[in-house]
Amino acid sequence: MSSTLTWQLLARLVAGQRGERRPTAVEAEVTALFGTLRAPLLRYLHSLGLPIADGEDIVQETFLSLFHHLRDDKPRGNLHGWIFRVGHNLALKRMTRIGRETAAVPNEVDREVNPEESAAWNARRMRLLAVVRALPERDRQCLFLRAEGLRYREIAEALGMSLGAVAASLSRSLGKLASTS
Repeated sequence: MSSTLTWQLLARLVAGQRGERRPTAVEAEVTALFGTLRAPLLRYLHSLGLPIADGEDIVQETFLSLFHHLRDDKPRGNLHGWIFRVGHNLALKRMTRIGRETAAVPNEVDREVNPEESAAWNARRMRLLAVVRALPERDRQCLFLRAEGLRYREIAEALGMSLGAVAASLSRSLGKLASTS
């Protein structure tokens, strides 16, 4: 079952509990955010070391929490950061519960290249992965959230850091990556 279909069924279920047939403004807003942020959130959760299936569960839990948050007229400021923070916290709880170590290994790029380009690409990739693995956990998290398109302020909110700490972390991480190239 696709995630979009799962979310639509979930939205209908919640709406059905309240006796509604048409989506409310909150349901429409959550559905739009789900369509926009589902894939980036799932990639981020995977970068933390969660299997895709666990990540999908957490994405669903995150957006259900968002629905309740908005339905209860709670603050709407920086919902992107809020979504990633809730997803991050749920992922940490899940990893603690199942006793998994975090292992941030980005997916391999699928490209058709000649053997020489492939060897060069793989060597560079291995150097970059070694640098990423050597980064402190917080720096890796900042780097992955930035790669998902979050702004510094959203990263700060998602990870509970100051804006200056996010800027310093990203500067440090990107400097290390640049020196590896």
